[in-house]
Amino acid sequence: MSTSKRLLLAVAVVCVAALTCYAQGGAQDDAAHTPQKGSAERQAIMDALRGDQKVVFQVHFLKVHHGWAWADVTPLDGKGKPTAEGGPQLLHLEGGVWKVKDLSKVPEDPDDPEGAEDASPVFVRNVQKTFPGVPADIFPKPSH
Repeated sequence: MSTSKRLLLAVAVVCVAALTCYAQGGAQDDAAHTPQKGSAERQAIMDALRGDQKVVFQVHFLKVHHGWAWADVTPLDGKGKPTAEGGPQLLHLEGGVWKVKDLSKVPEDPDDPEGAEDASPVFVRNVQKTFPGVPADIFPKPSH
């Protein structure tokens, strides 16, 4: 095989690989998804939640879409025992880094006492008003 044919073949392989990666990333960004255990995306989200604590998390729920994530986790010590109550958190990807958002800024609704714990449609609307751009499909379906 000539050098020019090898070069052309190499360029074709690189283009196919790039298009495959682009298509997978684009498809993933177009729908809410749960990052796989061990993925860089999931690790970055857990690191943002962890801060400087030396804990692992039991993940009860995690969905990501368009740079927003909703996570419900319980921090565990090295023996697998909860170190705190945990609970739901909203995160936003800012400048390539996941940041935990302050849910206390979301107005409480007297008709929705569960708030973040249940992620009712009322709560989700209040989150979207407080943090514009949050996609509704990252939240769990309400239990009622």
